Amino acid sequence: MKSLRLTSGILLAFILAMGSLLAPVAHAATRDAASSGELNGAQRAALYAMAAQTWRFFDADLDPNTHLPLDNIGFNGAPARGAYTSPSNIGVYFWSVVAGEDLGFISHKQALQRANATLSEVEKLSKWQGFLFSWYDTGTGHRISGPGGSDQEGQPVQGAFISTVDNGWYATGLILVRQAFPELAQRATALFDAMDFGIFYDNGDQSTNITAGQMYGGYNADQGPATFHYGMLNAETRIAAYIGIGTHKMPGDVWWRTWRTLPADFTWQGQPPQGSNVTYTDPQSGKPFTLFEGHYSSNNINFVPSWGGSMFEGLMNNLIIPETTWGTHSFGLNDQHYAQAQIAYAEQTLHYPVWGLSPASTPDDTGNYLAYGAHALASNSNCCPYDETAVTPHASFLALTVAPQDAFKNLEELLVRYPSLYGPYGFYDAVNPSTGTVGHRYLVLDETMIIAALDNALRGEKMQQHFMQDPVIAAARPYLEGEHFSI
Repeated sequence: MKSLRLTSGILLAFILAMGSLLAPVAHAATRDAASSGELNGAQRAALYAMAAQTWRFFDADLDPNTHLPLDNIGFNGAPARGAYTSPSNIGVYFWSVVAGEDLGFISHKQALQRANATLSEVEKLSKWQGFLFSWYDTGTGHRISGPGGSDQEGQPVQGAFISTVDNGWYATGLILVRQAFPELAQRATALFDAMDFGIFYDNGDQSTNITAGQMYGGYNADQGPATFHYGMLNAETRIAAYIGIGTHKMPGDVWWRTWRTLPADFTWQGQPPQGSNVTYTDPQSGKPFTLFEGHYSSNNINFVPSWGGSMFEGLMNNLIIPETTWGTHSFGLNDQHYAQAQIAYAEQTLHYPVWGLSPASTPDDTGNYLAYGAHALASNSNCCPYDETAVTPHASFLALTVAPQDAFKNLEELLVRYPSLYGPYGFYDAVNPSTGTVGHRYLVLDETMIIAALDNALRGEKMQQHFMQDPVIAAARPYLEGEHFSI
């Protein structure tokens, strides 16, 4: 199909034809017109229509037995109902509740009722030292071995994996609840304070061990830390470092000891890193740290790479941490460069008509999930590269804050080229840009990234504002403000 660049009005008309826009929504979209000078009124109205359609997902996705979010919902032969959930799913579901109120889809009373119902169930979930296990059945709330796996409620927990990053996202949900719902603050804080993120910190000898000072990828209950580390700072896993530093359970060492690029002698990385050594003083301890401020370059764009080159590795944290305003010389700048580098890679290297490589459902109806990423943006491209055969719409929404016009135009292109990508709850999860095949699934993690991104884009970074008021999140500010990336 020949590419057509839709105008904003045509895009809005398309979405209206899909039945996604209700009368109160158009008015609400205009209320905060001053919140973004980069998107015009018609574009904002179109995005609001998408938000209205996306919001419907969160009514369908909640399990009525427990008020826990289902992992996914499928159509057109894809598995219809993923009746399991994770700490990440639970944490970001709270984001969706707050975004729904911010965007005018529910009242504060309705949002409070939803948050309270889910929080009440979370209080009853089995835990280990306050941390959530990896998987739960949404029908019973019981701990399970994995998606669709066996019931493990009441069984010994020794060796059960406690995920660092999943519990980091769970923690963000509790932070948001205490900020957005004062009535629930004491209960949310009690759940939050029960977790000691210090267990994920490697306090080994930094003079002899290159991974000492980094985070372990998890902890095996009643046994000890996982055997792998999170070595890259530009990854979604840095949310746990933000939480660890903000709660003073991890020293600021974790920020400086986690790599911007892999060490140069790691010859299997994507490309030799460029940059130089820089010494910083930790804002909390006053200790000096010398680190290599490295970067990669692709299509004449410099950026600090991620592990796999995916969009959510680079930009998911920016949904809630105001990296764009606090880190104008560090992550705020890199978030912009990283998005532009992935756009250029998809268009100029892969010759795709659309962009947005990020973990998502496979573009079919098998119900599978795969990590997708741009090889040039990845540290792992010479050892274990991510796949490059699917584009996911959530990547465009993630880029709204740092590249609003590019993101909007890509959403237009996705709609005109692949109209079957748009379904009852907005964009389905993935499309193969070469064949046009679609994965007809909605994942709560990806739908929440979309609704949170729209909350920021349409309400003046409202989601970020909720978080920046919390002292745990505010502790990140001097780290973001004080560092200058080599890009």
